[in-house]
Amino acid sequence: MKPAPFEYHAPTTRDEALALLAEGGFDAKVLAGGQSLVPAMNFRLARPALLIDVNRIDDLSGIRPADDGGVSIGALTRQRAVERSPLIAERLPLLAEAMPHIAHPQIRSRGTIGGSLAHADPAAELPALSLALDARLRLQSQQAERWLPAAEFFLGILTTALEPEELLVEIAIPALPPRTGTAFDEVARRHGDYAMAGAAAVVTLAEDGTIAESRLVLLAVGDIPVPIRSVTQALRGAQPTEDAIRAAVESIDAEIDPPTDLHATAAYRRYLVKNLARSTLLRAVERACQPIC
Repeated sequence: MKPAPFEYHAPTTRDEALALLAEGGFDAKVLAGGQSLVPAMNFRLARPALLIDVNRIDDLSGIRPADDGGVSIGALTRQRAVERSPLIAERLPLLAEAMPHIAHPQIRSRGTIGGSLAHADPAAELPALSLALDARLRLQSQQAERWLPAAEFFLGILTTALEPEELLVEIAIPALPPRTGTAFDEVARRHGDYAMAGAAAVVTLAEDGTIAESRLVLLAVGDIPVPIRSVTQALRGAQPTEDAIRAAVESIDAEIDPPTDLHATAAYRRYLVKNLARSTLLRAVERACQPIC
């Protein structure tokens, strides 16, 4: 298949790109890694009249330490660079653990972190991770810029809060508190496929050894990544035992609406995410305990 005819521009500065976005509006699309957009164009599922290739804009890439102990990642940063970054491994082990689950090395070498977030596939890993890590996203237009929590960015399947004239330019992820453990896992038919279900867990222990805070975010069980608030509430102040976690994850059913498709039934996805939730929370607790428990 070949894409429908379109106008192509490859700006070298952010200002040029923003001007083109303002001019193109709903008819424009931003090309970053192209791992989702190009196939969609080839099948004519996407027909932008104006394609804005941002790959020559150097200041959209890079992984930098933040003053608060977190990390700032340029939206054009390749997924493979995130996977191989010592800074990410040191400060955001959850992200480092999950990156190898994303497709295949060849795709991660081209795909960008911002592209995956802006594409907003509910079965993709990075949208769920951005919620689990409490990330903030910087959106820029010609007139203004704004920061948006990841929890407010995803609106539906392949739909985000990005306005037509806005460009996602940066992802800021805060430092994890002391005594925090994280874990990620997913189940796919084959390694590299989109997940049938997945879970990202973050657990912080209090000084007395109880669970101070926890976050559990599920992927591929709804239109957007799903934070399970009932688990957070059930585990706050609880002893970090297997029984407590097993009881907490029983509440998951009420907060998800998984689809049935050619890959899995809704019932099977419910079964999968309960097991993934339990195992990732337990592993996060174990890591939060090291070396103090």
